[in-house]
Amino acid sequence: MTTRAASWQPLSPGERSVAIEVLVHGPLSRTDLARRLDLSAGSLTRLTKPLIESGLLVEVPDGGSPAEVRQGRPSQPLDVVVESRTFVGFKVTEDMVYGVVTTLRSEIVARLDRPLTTHDPAEVADLLAEMTGELTARFPTLTGIGIGVGGLVQDRAVVGESPFLQWRDVPLAQLVEERTGLPVVVENDVAALVEAETWFGAGRGLDRFVVLTIGAGIGYGLVLGGKRVAYAEEDRGFGRHWILNPNGPLTPAGERGSAVSLLTIPSIRYQIQAATGLDLTYDEILVRAAAGEPMPSRVIDEAARALGALVAQIANFVLPQKILLAGEGVGLIDVAGKTVDDTLRAHRHPLAAPLDVETKVSDFHDWARGAAVLAIQVLVLGVAEV
Repeated sequence: MTTRAASWQPLSPGERSVAIEVLVHGPLSRTDLARRLDLSAGSLTRLTKPLIESGLLVEVPDGGSPAEVRQGRPSQPLDVVVESRTFVGFKVTEDMVYGVVTTLRSEIVARLDRPLTTHDPAEVADLLAEMTGELTARFPTLTGIGIGVGGLVQDRAVVGESPFLQWRDVPLAQLVEERTGLPVVVENDVAALVEAETWFGAGRGLDRFVVLTIGAGIGYGLVLGGKRVAYAEEDRGFGRHWILNPNGPLTPAGERGSAVSLLTIPSIRYQIQAATGLDLTYDEILVRAAAGEPMPSRVIDEAARALGALVAQIANFVLPQKILLAGEGVGLIDVAGKTVDDTLRAHRHPLAAPLDVETKVSDFHDWARGAAVLAIQVLVLGVAEV
């Protein structure tokens, strides 16, 4: 199915700076905006005029406070028109596609999920196009598509390698663009989540920020100077090479004592099955650990100590203002949070400043939202590298 792409004019670097500042921190008065961007009143007027004319920005009521006076006339704060453009974000897992529609400020306004019964790239693209068509019928302002995939993504277009999908060198952006008529951005799913949290979530306004995700794998994202640090090894086994306990458990692949073997959901389930013969879900393991069953308690306690040590090591080297723990695996903190905290303190200097750790048990729609944020950044604002 082919849909009609929304149209917009590319932003100049100056317009982009204004749009991003208002999008992330707005609504802002012109005085505040000029101060933040170190612009004269005349330069700001020149940059904001086309943004207002295009419908991206709008003057809004200021809540009843006295109007700002500039050159003898009142001026209202500027804000983005959040419904002027909407975006589709997809998170592709091994057996499901999770989809969301977001506003320009990344609020989720719709969800749509479908089972993934094949990993054939063309058929996956067909499914994504079908889902996009359903959503376009409801949201005619759709501007673009973001897709998050667990794996190595090149040029925000090609899935170079995805162990979950058994893909190599799949031009996913091109395949979906051909079927939908909408521009597409593809990115590693952890990178997309980090961008969303940096712009609109736990890391907004922070200079140094870390996202650590626990689920089917271990994901890591570092933000310095308010921008995500991209690196060549992204999603190439970060946790497999971070050894937390050289005498720790083995994964099915034979790794001993790594963050992956100690913390990921498949490894925790594998340990329980190897020890007890029971094929339990992760939630069932947590429930049994909370109830004091010996083997689940032992495995979850070991995982909690590993998490505390990992967070402490990251904090000691990166010195972040905040660490966000996200993903479907961080539920272990509800069961063994004290062990995590005790281990974290034991691995830091006694006089170290308290570490701000935020926990977010993310569902896959949060990951899909992250992909939509990538589409906002790249397709509307023209942010080539973030």
